[in-house]
Amino acid sequence: MNIRVYNCLPESTSVHWHGLDVPNIMDGVPDVQASPAIKPGCYFDYHFRIINPPGTHMYHAHHNTAKQEMLGLAGGLIILDPNSDCLPVDRDYSLIIQEFAVIGLEHGMVKLGTYNINPLSDDLNFFTINGRSFPYTSPLEVNRGELIRVRLANPGDQVHPIHLHGHHFSIVASDGNSIHPCSRLRKNTIPVASGETFDLEFAADNPGVWPLHCHIPHHMSNNHMKQTGGMFTTVMYID
Repeated sequence: MNIRVYNCLPESTSVHWHGLDVPNIMDGVPDVQASPAIKPGCYFDYHFRIINPPGTHMYHAHHNTAKQEMLGLAGGLIILDPNSDCLPVDRDYSLIIQEFAVIGLEHGMVKLGTYNINPLSDDLNFFTINGRSFPYTSPLEVNRGELIRVRLANPGDQVHPIHLHGHHFSIVASDGNSIHPCSRLRKNTIPVASGETFDLEFAADNPGVWPLHCHIPHHMSNNHMKQTGGMFTTVMYID
């Protein structure tokens, strides 16, 4: 495959294909490899053959990493099985979990507006799923009787124990590697560390609206507010 990356930033950047077994020059870490830094206004073609098995991976900046990755330069990368005509599940959701240090807000307050992010700060006060905080996260819609897959990926800074209410799930893959059915764990909470991905599957057999969230209390709010927010969404039955 070939992915052309244009750099519209005011500084050099790169892309690391996290978890993919690519040639060294395509790995995207110019500080220690031959893989080039992409200068502002330029582009680079990342060209490699997919040799990993089907699974969930990520991509993210790996030049001036602390700044660029903590500003949100990351995303999910999913390898599908070319020999499969259809997914073995009824619904397939991908959730990127991240955290940010939003500046310019008084402690304990959230106001409509545009704010800057300090990528070098450890005072992380906004916690997101796919770039949004609750109540603006998208619910995971399901029908009763369906088999649901949830792909979790954490390109950020902290560990997030993700908890699902009303159901138990099986951990079917870790870091893009399938787990044999005999070795799968059945849980309702899984800690997702920085750099990790997990594939979870559960049966939609308990109708209602069920929370899916990071279980660290401060991560379920924005800017240390009291009301529910942050890294929080719902599994919503629609039938």
